[in-house]
Amino acid sequence: MTPTSLTLIFSFIFTITTVNSLGTATTTAIIHNTSTICGIVAGKPYQYIQCYQNKKLIPPILPNVSFQSISGGRSFFCGLRSNGLSLHCWNTRTRKSFLKPKRVYHSENVQLNDVAVGDDHVCARELHSGVVRCWRGYGETNGFKFPSPDENFRFRSITCGTGFCCGILKENSKVFCWGVNGKKGVEKEIQKQFGNLSMSTLVAGVSHVCGLTLDKVLVCKGEKNNDSGKLNVPLNSGSVFSGLALGKNFTCGIRKKNGFVLCWGGLFDSGGVNNHVMMKSVSFESIVAGLDFVCGLSIKNLSLICWGNTNEDVNVPLGMILPGPCVSDSCSTCGVYPNSDFLCQGFGSICYDCRTELPFAVPLLPPSTSPPKNQSSKGVEEKTNLRGWKLMVFMIIGSVGAFSGLCTFLYFLMIGARKLLKAKIDNSVQPTSSESDDAYVDIAPMPNIGTTALRSFSSKRHSSSRLRSGSSSKQLDRTENFTFWELVAASDNFSLGNKIGAGSFGCVYKGKLLDGREVAIKRGDTSLKKKKFQEKETAFDSELTLLSRLHHKHLVRLIGFCEENDERLLVYEYMSNGSLHDHLHDKNNVEKNSSILNSWKMRIKVALDAARGIEYIHNYAVPPIIHRDIKSSNILLDSKWNARVSDFGLSLIWQETEQDSMSNIKAVGTVGYIDPEYYVLNVLTTKSDVYGLGVVMLELLTGKRAVFKTEGGSSPIGVVEYAGPKIGSGEVWNLLDHRVGIPEVNEVESVEIMAYTAMHCVNLEGKERPNMVDVVANLERALAFLEGSPSSFSMSSFSATLT
Repeated sequence: MTPTSLTLIFSFIFTITTVNSLGTATTTAIIHNTSTICGIVAGKPYQYIQCYQNKKLIPPILPNVSFQSISGGRSFFCGLRSNGLSLHCWNTRTRKSFLKPKRVYHSENVQLNDVAVGDDHVCARELHSGVVRCWRGYGETNGFKFPSPDENFRFRSITCGTGFCCGILKENSKVFCWGVNGKKGVEKEIQKQFGNLSMSTLVAGVSHVCGLTLDKVLVCKGEKNNDSGKLNVPLNSGSVFSGLALGKNFTCGIRKKNGFVLCWGGLFDSGGVNNHVMMKSVSFESIVAGLDFVCGLSIKNLSLICWGNTNEDVNVPLGMILPGPCVSDSCSTCGVYPNSDFLCQGFGSICYDCRTELPFAVPLLPPSTSPPKNQSSKGVEEKTNLRGWKLMVFMIIGSVGAFSGLCTFLYFLMIGARKLLKAKIDNSVQPTSSESDDAYVDIAPMPNIGTTALRSFSSKRHSSSRLRSGSSSKQLDRTENFTFWELVAASDNFSLGNKIGAGSFGCVYKGKLLDGREVAIKRGDTSLKKKKFQEKETAFDSELTLLSRLHHKHLVRLIGFCEENDERLLVYEYMSNGSLHDHLHDKNNVEKNSSILNSWKMRIKVALDAARGIEYIHNYAVPPIIHRDIKSSNILLDSKWNARVSDFGLSLIWQETEQDSMSNIKAVGTVGYIDPEYYVLNVLTTKSDVYGLGVVMLELLTGKRAVFKTEGGSSPIGVVEYAGPKIGSGEVWNLLDHRVGIPEVNEVESVEIMAYTAMHCVNLEGKERPNMVDVVANLERALAFLEGSPSSFSMSSFSATLT
C-alpha cells in the first residue's frame, strides 16, 4: 500500500516511508494546497503527528495518541491510530480547523490497514477481510462522494491517485481499479493495461501506476499519452528498486544496492534539474513524488529531504520521522530495523518487510538395488532399514514449504517406488532439499547449546581451551572491546548503503574505524522476544568463543566485539571482494571475462583455500570445531582473492566422546547444503562440513545455485541431484559453467579431480565421505596439475579411487 503522489504548490511534498520494500506503511504526508507537511515522530513516548506549514511548526496533534500511518490529499490528511480501529482526518486550511480532527471511522473489533488518500477521498482496507472502504474527506466539491468497491472484491493492498484507486486482489493477484469517472476514466484504462499481470506491489501517481509483478518485473501503466517518458521503465530493472515514487509526469526508484535515487520521465529527461537524475549523495529509506518534486527519508538521520524544480535541496525541519510503524508483534525472519527500541521508545518494533517466499521443496529419493538372493535375513533387514531412512531424509526435506501430512507421504512413496525400480547405479550422489532462487533459508533456529558443546565467553568470561599453536589467552588479548557508539559512527548508523550481507544472528555492515581500518560489523537483530534474544546471545557467544582462539589465513579474522545492554556486535576484518556466492550467482556476472573467478585455476584455488580453512578447525583446533553452515555465501574473498571461511555463529566445539549429548541439539543449516544424515538422524560429525563443501565445489563447477530452477522446469532441483548422475556416468563436460568454458588440455585432469572429489563429498552416508585431509590433498593435486608439478603431491588412499 502507498498513497498517491500529488501536485506540489509550495516547496514540499509527502514521502511514503517504506522499509526495504515497496508498498509498506506511510509515516509522512503532504497536503499540497496548504503547503503543509506532516510526519509521525520517532524517539518519543507516543508516536504522535507533527506538522510544518508555511515555514512554521504546528503544535503536536493529539500528543498523547500514537499513529501507525498517515496520508495527505489536496487540503486534508488522515491518520490511522496504532490499533487500526480509528481513522481521523484533519482540514489544514486554517490553524483553527487544523487542530480539530474528524473521526471518519471507528470500530471495536474491525481493524483497518493500507490507508490511501487521493485528492478529495480516502480509502482503507480491512486488515483481515480485505474489504475496502472509501469516504469523502474534506473535499471542496459539495455533494462529492467517492465510491467504495463491491465487498465481493477482497484486496491484498491498495493505492490511490487523482480521482481513482487501484488494488491487488487477494484471490489472483490481478489489478482492479475504480473511481469517479466510470468506464471513460483513467482507472479503467490502467486496469485494462495491467490485464492478466499478477502483481506483488502497486504505487500510484497522479495518473499512472507502477509496480512489481510476481516475477519481479517492474511495469508502469497509465494514460496513453506518454510524451514525458514516465512509463518508460529502464531495462533490466526487475528486483533493482526497493521503493518507487510517481509524480505527474515522471517516476523515481530507490536502488536496492546503495539507496540512491534514479528518476526517468518529465523534467528528469528534458533538462531541468539534471543533477538529480540520480541522487548519489544521499541514501534513502523511502521516496515519494509530487507534480515536480521528489522527497526522501534519509537513512543517515531519518530526516526529510526534498528536491526537484529548484536548484537547492530542502531539509524539512520535522526532526526524526519513523521509518515504519511500531508493531507489538514479533518481526519475521527479515529482522528488526536498527535502533527500534529507541525509535519506538519500547512500544513495539519496526520490522523489515519480508516478501521472499519459502523454498519449494523437491522430493528426492536415492537409487538402490535389491539384495542378492543369498544374502542373510539380517543383511536384508539392514539394507531395508538403510533405504528406509534414506527415503525418510528426502521425504522430510522435500516437504519443506510444499506439502504436508498424508498427501506428502503418499506422493513421495510413489516417486520412491518408481525410482527404486529404475535405479541402476548404487552409491550415487544425492542432493539435499531445495531452496528458492533468491534466498538462503536457515532450516532451524539456533539450538539450545549445552556447556559440553560450547564454552561460553563474553567480555567478562574467558575460555580455558588451548590451540596447538598457542594459548587462547594470547588470542583474547588481541580482541578489542568496542563501544556501541564507535560502531554506530563507523557504519554511518548502520545505514542501508553500508549493509553488505547477513550472518547467523544478524546483518553485516561495512564500517571504517577512527584509525582508518575498514571492517565488517555484524550486528545481532534487536528483539523484544526473550527466545530471540537468547538465540542471538548464543550465536554471539559461539562466534566470539571460537574465533577469538582461531588464527588461520583461510579463516576470517575477528578484530573485536561490543556487548552493551541488548546490543551484541562482532567486528571482523573487511573482505573487499565479497562472497563466493555473489561472484557465482550475481545476475550482473554473466559475461565470460566479468570476474577474475572465471578461470578453472582460480575456482580450484578457491575450493582449496576453503578446504584448508575447514581442515584447520577439524584437525588443529583442540577440541575440534564443526562449522555446521558451510556454503558459498560463507566463503569470503580478501583483497588478494584468497578465500576465507566465515560465520561461526552455528558452530560447535566437538568431541567424539560427547556425541550422545550432542544428539539432543536440533539440526541447523541451510537448505541445499545441510547434511541429510545430520538433519534426519542428528548424526553430527566433521563429515557434515565435508558435505557442505562438496555442494560448494559443485557450485564452482556448474555455476548453478545449491538449489535452482531448470529451464522450463516447474520445480527447483538440487545441484547435487543435477550434477551427481552426470559425474557418475563420466559426463563431467556436459555440466560445466559456460562462463569459464571447456577446460584446456592442461586443465582437464584438474577439473576431473575436483568433480570426483565433490561427488564423494556429497555421499548420503557420512562414513562414505572423505575427511578434510584427503579433500585438501586432492585439491592440492588438482592445482598442481595446472601449475605443472603434479609429482610434488602423493595420493592418499581416498584420492587413488578417483583416478
